[in-house]
Amino acid sequence: MNTTAPTRSTRRMVFNLAVLTLGTVFLFNYTVMASDSDLAKTAPFKETIEKLTPIQKQVTQKSGTERPFTSEFHDSKKEGIYVDIVSGKALFSSLDKFDSGCGWPSFTKPLVGSEVIEKKDATLGMIRTEVRSATADSHLGHVFDDGPRDKGGLRYCINGASLKFIPKEDLEKTGYGQYAKLFAPAPAPAVKPAPEVKPEASKEPAKPAAK
Repeated sequence: MNTTAPTRSTRRMVFNLAVLTLGTVFLFNYTVMASDSDLAKTAPFKETIEKLTPIQKQVTQKSGTERPFTSEFHDSKKEGIYVDIVSGKALFSSLDKFDSGCGWPSFTKPLVGSEVIEKKDATLGMIRTEVRSATADSHLGHVFDDGPRDKGGLRYCINGASLKFIPKEDLEKTGYGQYAKLFAPAPAPAVKPAPEVKPEASKEPAKPAAK
């Protein structure tokens, strides 16, 4: 009897299929995730929220989940940062993005000083860690411990519908100049001058003294 434990990729595939099935059944019209957004925090962004697409609103305000592989960001390799679609606050960098194969944009960590906060989520019959934005209380996704081990072991599994992408070349003019240095080319290493080579002294044999 084969008792080999399922691999992380197998467990992730099973989870993805479960979420995909739920997304198909509920068609995003039923809240299956955590609680709705805090109205006190979303009030200042009322006009922005009204302009969101149905899926952006369902994800950020109703803690919904977009179907995997449907976001324009899930396999994007463009350089820049990702901000909250509601508040515009910086959340993640493309430098920390990786292809997890799960169908949602995945990151190993948030930007330093970003406002990604974590909350306990006990929906769907399991205990998970939800991630939300602090300012607008937007639902972003969840964080799992099956990320790259050499980069901390975390996988921030984020709904692309909760994100807005700012290309690195637009950071300065859009007010995110403090993050431009992340994408600055590394300075070339200093070239050390070659050591001075002194000519060797003549090694001709000494002539015998005249008799």
